[in-house]
Amino acid sequence: MTALFPAVSGYNLLRQKIQLPGELVGQYNLVLIPFQQWQQAQVDTWVTALSELEQAFPGLAFYELPTIYKMNTLSRLFLNEGMRAGIPNHKTRSRTITLYLEKSEFRQRLGIASEDAITLLLLDRTGQILWRAGGSFEPEKMHDLAKTLTAYLQPAFETLWTRDL
Repeated sequence: MTALFPAVSGYNLLRQKIQLPGELVGQYNLVLIPFQQWQQAQVDTWVTALSELEQAFPGLAFYELPTIYKMNTLSRLFLNEGMRAGIPNHKTRSRTITLYLEKSEFRQRLGIASEDAITLLLLDRTGQILWRAGGSFEPEKMHDLAKTLTAYLQPAFETLWTRDL
């Protein structure tokens, strides 16, 4: 059985509450999950390539989901506003959704063994996990992701094509 992304909620850096996975906007959504602040460097290795992939595959959206242990409201506000101040780009703010939750339970539900590296998950609209990888960008990982997207999107394009005939 394929794993499902659990129903969780968080706030993006535009201060909007987002229910995941249902309110993610893409037909397919790639989520990058860092667990430690230093892992932002790993996330950053993916951003340019994923922005290009979004252009190549209409229907794909990607998100950063900084995943942090539960904390009180004031601490969350301080942390979120600090991240917001460091990210002036509106689109980046909209796609950065901070999750405050029981990290070990979340990792277990997603089959993530440790917090040593970021995890990337490709989700369909229902939250089904279609592809996964971990760590910094590598061309082989990107190729595998593009191949997976093509496999899922090509039948949709073929259906559109034959329907228009």
